[in-house]
Amino acid sequence: MSEDYNDGKIECTAKGIRIHGYYFPYGTKHIPYSSVKGMRRFEMTALKGQWRIWGTGNFRYWANLDVNRPKKKVGFILDLGKSVNPFITPDDPDAAEAVIRERAGLGPDTGGDMKSPFI
Repeated sequence: MSEDYNDGKIECTAKGIRIHGYYFPYGTKHIPYSSVKGMRRFEMTALKGQWRIWGTGNFRYWANLDVNRPKKKVGFILDLGKSVNPFITPDDPDAAEAVIRERAGLGPDTGGDMKSPFI
């Protein structure tokens, strides 16, 4: 099993994912790996999440507080099978993706729908 991942905002532990700064003002969202139905990686742009510091412009996704998001290029949507899904931007996208995919039993990303959502 891969090592845990923690960058201060996204934490992948043995039990699940903890997204810090998800709820107002600084609450943490806990997601068991068994709740993750899918994970989509995409390249961010100015209108596709890169300038979204917190919250959403599209109520299908919710971004945790990340003041460094404008400097990042890669984002992930975690499909929880609910109407609103978390949008995360880990500091090390490859490491976080590997841990989540392994522990949630998702398998590799096939690169199917690479279109970036409006967030």
